[in-house]
Amino acid sequence: MKAPKVLGAAAITAGLLLLALPCFAHHSFAAEFDANNCREFTGILTKIDWQNPHGYFYLDIKDSGGKVESWSFQTYALITLKRAGVDRQFFVDNIGKEIWVKGCLAKNGRTNYAAAGLLKAPDGVLRQMGQLQDER
Repeated sequence: MKAPKVLGAAAITAGLLLLALPCFAHHSFAAEFDANNCREFTGILTKIDWQNPHGYFYLDIKDSGGKVESWSFQTYALITLKRAGVDRQFFVDNIGKEIWVKGCLAKNGRTNYAAAGLLKAPDGVLRQMGQLQDER
């Protein structure tokens, strides 16, 4: 009689551990982005994806030849942005406006993708969006 109870408890424990695995799947900044390959971007904010665990926003940026390229930028976790005073409405209010971003490029060679570190909207306020620090 003890064997079925032990097996049942083991099955429940294994199931709970499997459910917890996604909690450990989160990546680190250093695994995905190159802190030694950061640059400044200026473009028009076109879209936001306000989703956990990170927010994303998109800029249309003109390259040196005048061709428009769409770039996506990953932000801090949404709760971290909220604690810093940046919410979804901030991005909604700035769609169609020029935004300045300092961000670090992806390590895997993915083009037009970066981690946003600092962001400046038309109001002129510098906001922390990610791990990059203001070095000025």
